[in-house]
Amino acid sequence: MVRALTENLFAQVVLATVLGLGAGLFFPALADDVGWMTTLFMQLIIMAVGPLLFCIVTLGILGAGSLKTVGRLGGKALIYFEIMTTFALGVAVLVAMELGIGRGVGFVPTAEDARMIASYGDHAQNLRAGGISGFLLSLVPRTPAEAFAQGNILQILVFAVFAGCCLNGMGERGAPLIRLIESISELFSRMMGVIIRVAPLGVFGAMVTTTARYGLETIGHLAGFTMLYFLLVGLFIIGALGGGLRFAGVNPARFARYFREELLIVATTTASDAVLPSLMSKLEKLGVERQVVGIVVPAGYSLNLDALSIYLGLAVIFLANATEAHLTIWQIATLLVTALITSKGAHGIPGFAIVILAATLASVPSIPPASLVMLLAVDWFAGIARAVGNFAGNCVAPVLIAAWEKRLDHTKMAEALKQP
Repeated sequence: MVRALTENLFAQVVLATVLGLGAGLFFPALADDVGWMTTLFMQLIIMAVGPLLFCIVTLGILGAGSLKTVGRLGGKALIYFEIMTTFALGVAVLVAMELGIGRGVGFVPTAEDARMIASYGDHAQNLRAGGISGFLLSLVPRTPAEAFAQGNILQILVFAVFAGCCLNGMGERGAPLIRLIESISELFSRMMGVIIRVAPLGVFGAMVTTTARYGLETIGHLAGFTMLYFLLVGLFIIGALGGGLRFAGVNPARFARYFREELLIVATTTASDAVLPSLMSKLEKLGVERQVVGIVVPAGYSLNLDALSIYLGLAVIFLANATEAHLTIWQIATLLVTALITSKGAHGIPGFAIVILAATLASVPSIPPASLVMLLAVDWFAGIARAVGNFAGNCVAPVLIAAWEKRLDHTKMAEALKQP
């Protein structure tokens, strides 16, 4: 048993989760001493994920061969992402309106609430400044170094696309650079492999601090919102994503079991960056061509956020009802469009959903921004479903796009999914 615990990351994460919950409940004072563990884990991830994504996308474009192939794969991926996120957002809004979640709360934000939420509002203002044109301009970094220094994933992706396309046309003159990028990719893949071994430490710290801060009764009158969100994300995974897998000839249950370690890490850390290399490696072992994986997965981390879309749809209606703010059809449509824009680039950083929500609410002033304070208490719990749902969507997307492109090896996948 001891050997299994020392060698099995899955078992280590489970143990860290149980110990963290127990410590947070019975020794809440410990939270001040272990909070650094989660921060350390997240900073290690942020340190490595930008360069790794750049290498993956650049090499993915080079491996795809012609730029026509890259454009076709990228175009199909964008179409798929927008259809799925729009569908998820629309269904969430309709369900929330039908059930009337948040009615009767009668929340009236105080001055203290406004001060608490001010920092989120400042970031949100920066996020949505300039509307669509501002968003498009923000995709292009002033310098590549700035994009990496700030960890701006969308800007890194744009730079990687340009680098890959240009290297594709350089022929032999670009060979030394390509070998360098391959070596850097190997370096950061190994680095992420080391970092992921620290996951139990980050999970333990997150569990202790969160449980100690909120306790088991945190949900309170937000229980309905949180439970409904979990339910909708679960139904989306089973219905939409599972249905898509079945359509592609893949067994959803075996597919989920195949990624069980990654799913648990994502659920307990509420972040998916750490498992990116493992996800891509496992998808290739499943029979998804490397070119598809290299283009679709990194792009999906920024653009294919199904569970975040569900969260935004539920949250805006919940807050509108809780503050008794009447929304017209036009205002709801504005919220939907704003949410689709502001959610791009929110690639699974814990707590960033509040910033995205603040940016979305800013398009409809009738909902008091300070009402966001209600959701802060349960944001970590919602973050579990949010992270798992987004990760599940990015596991499935490459498979479906590979099947669409006829680049999926069904025999290889069937063999891989048979393994325990």
